[in-house]
Amino acid sequence: MFRPRECRLAASRGLAGRGVGTDNGGMDVATEVLDLTVNGEQRRFAAPLTVAGLVSALALDLRKVAVELNREIVPRSTYGQVWLARGDSLEIVHFIGGG
Repeated sequence: MFRPRECRLAASRGLAGRGVGTDNGGMDVATEVLDLTVNGEQRRFAAPLTVAGLVSALALDLRKVAVELNREIVPRSTYGQVWLARGDSLEIVHFIGGG
């Protein structure tokens, strides 16, 4: 059975594994990148990121995809609560209608 990861706020993680960037106001801000495998391809995304955020970043319709995270199906109702971590492997199937 799939068990969603506990939500962790990015601010509570410290700076290990992060780069430091600059926002538009000139302040230093911590940024983290997630190296993920999506459908067999290595991809890099800004963190923190949920399954819903990833699907949106890929410009897919949340209602028309099925997601497997580390070989476990993620229930659609939990996409917004399941946080991704560096090294996760996802398979995303996009359903397309036609006739």
